[in-house]
Amino acid sequence: MAKKLESQMLNQILDAKLPRPKTEYLFHPERKWRFDFAWPGAMVAVEVEGGTWTRGRHVRPKGYAKDCYKYSEAALAGWLVIRVTGDMIRSGVAADLIKRAFETVEAA
Repeated sequence: MAKKLESQMLNQILDAKLPRPKTEYLFHPERKWRFDFAWPGAMVAVEVEGGTWTRGRHVRPKGYAKDCYKYSEAALAGWLVIRVTGDMIRSGVAADLIKRAFETVEAA
């Protein structure tokens, strides 16, 4: 399911005329943490949180705790991380949030 959501997200990113992101981007120098999509030059990243309604890894206690650590480290390193669910991708909200993230970075 996650790969299908990521494929849908990538299509929406490209349809929105946003720059092509790097996929599975390794962002931490010591950990094996990756972003689903990243624009390193802008320090913007997107994480697709699959399984939100099926008790997937991201919503179980251990996975949730690990994600909190990962996202906190990303924020401390200066990344703007947009987290999206399948519902957000299907409704178009995710693409809008990504556009707004770029507007935020450009305005800074």
